[in-house]
Amino acid sequence: MKAIVYSTPGDSSVLSLVDREIPEPGPGEVRVRIAVSGVNPTDWKARASVGRPLVADEVTPNQDGAGTVDAVGDGVDHLAVGDRVWIHLAAHQRPTGTAAEYSVIPAARAVPLADGASFELGASLGVPAMTAHRALTVHEFGPARLTPGALEGRIVLVQGGAGAVGHAAIQLAVWAGATVIATVSSAEKEAFARAAGAHHVLRYPDAGLADGIRELAPQGVDHIVEVAIAENAGLDVEVIANHGSIGYYADNGGDTFTAAVRDSFAKNVRWQGLLLYTVGEEALAAAAEDVSAAVADGVLPVGEDAGLPLNLFSLEQTAAAHDAVEGGATGKVLIRVADADD
Repeated sequence: MKAIVYSTPGDSSVLSLVDREIPEPGPGEVRVRIAVSGVNPTDWKARASVGRPLVADEVTPNQDGAGTVDAVGDGVDHLAVGDRVWIHLAAHQRPTGTAAEYSVIPAARAVPLADGASFELGASLGVPAMTAHRALTVHEFGPARLTPGALEGRIVLVQGGAGAVGHAAIQLAVWAGATVIATVSSAEKEAFARAAGAHHVLRYPDAGLADGIRELAPQGVDHIVEVAIAENAGLDVEVIANHGSIGYYADNGGDTFTAAVRDSFAKNVRWQGLLLYTVGEEALAAAAEDVSAAVADGVLPVGEDAGLPLNLFSLEQTAAAHDAVEGGATGKVLIRVADADD
């Protein structure tokens, strides 16, 4: 099989295309014939982590993907050969990511993909959609799960509504019944956030942004999905409601943040960091189940018309795909491993 590998951390030049034997799944594992591999910021950051030991002498990158179950290991009874699946955290503490024609992964990381959902959509879920799910389910008063109506009456602010996580957060929040306000940095991104379903879209930078949000949400916003906590912590405290939650999942704009102590504790603000790699199996399982339900309901489409343009690369172009994500490409970066969605 063809696979992308690296044996030392570094820039994208360390990635190479090689031929390897098709691996066999062990107990509790499945082998998936990969159709599409998804690239996230964590993928290039893991590859570039100079000074950190690799999990194996040779690593295949990329956490997310979609394809067809090709072989099943002992003890796996909920998946069968021929099942279409979407994949999350394939390469977490393992060397077997999705940038290969075949990948062996823990069975819990392969989730049935609804009929009619493309492999491109499946490979776009994983880290972005599950992070968005977590951000929307850490409020002090729940809900812990997302279903239609679960966020009825809530106002959700999505900071950076044109990114992959922001896109999924808009779609999931609207599906769950929330009113969604998104912030974006350009007219193009405003169109994407509206296509995703945001009810209100505001532009930044803008000295009047907090006033604009408060005009839409006089009692404050209940949930904030935050991509740039270092830049936005002060604004978040200004606009959040009493007992509101701020779910922050990235360090865009800086690696530290400060906030007004009295203003935030007076509102009983919940600051919730989010990292799928350490969130625990219970939270991952809940997110996977709810995201799959949303896909089955048709509420997580991708593509430019749905607000998330797809940037497609071939397996041979994996280094360029990693560079595109590192460079801040708008939309979702995908690697088409197979020739067709079959």
